[in-house]
Amino acid sequence: MHSDMSFIGLFWQASLLVKFVMLLLVSMSIYSWAMIINRNRVLKAAKSSSDSFEQKFWSGVDLNKLYQESNARADHLQGMEQIFHSGFREYVRLHKTSGRSADAVMDGTYRSMRVSLSREVESLENQLPMLATIGSISPYIGLFGTVWGIMNAFIALGEVQQASLNMVAPGIAEALIATAMGLFAAIPAVIAFNRFSTGVAKLENGYANFMEEFSSILHRQTHTGAN
Repeated sequence: MHSDMSFIGLFWQASLLVKFVMLLLVSMSIYSWAMIINRNRVLKAAKSSSDSFEQKFWSGVDLNKLYQESNARADHLQGMEQIFHSGFREYVRLHKTSGRSADAVMDGTYRSMRVSLSREVESLENQLPMLATIGSISPYIGLFGTVWGIMNAFIALGEVQQASLNMVAPGIAEALIATAMGLFAAIPAVIAFNRFSTGVAKLENGYANFMEEFSSILHRQTHTGAN
């Protein structure tokens, strides 16, 4: 009997469990690509926003004016500008509070910026654990489908008196497709996870460096004012 050896043909000839594995892997691949596109857009926007704000910050603009500009769109801030806004807002609030020492003002400002930094990094890392999960488990799901398919192929082979390669080949082929689909889902997810993790680490390092530099500027202003 002639067997359709095309992908669609092998899919329809596969057992119910192998079909489920294939559909699951296709779904995981589509979901991972949606996350890859979204994370790529988010990280590009974060880098562009930080580069733009950092250029403005070091242009010599007055910090009060820069804060007022940020405050006007406080609901849409992100990245470095959000860290600046949180830190300067807390700095102004504590500076106006009577009885606060210069060190207490700086400690409160630094903690506020640290919290903002953590929130920004957490936002950037959103969906990355799912990418890592898809990248790590997809090959095993595909391998499970392959083992199951080959097992069924040999069971069917044992039930006939005269076996031939033509009888077992379609079963093995459909089983091996599950492994290929597992790798197809996993490889882009792993590459994207590593790339995005590196991008997040670079942004986090930039945020941390800005936070330290901004703290030094505020520290000088605070102690100059105290003296």
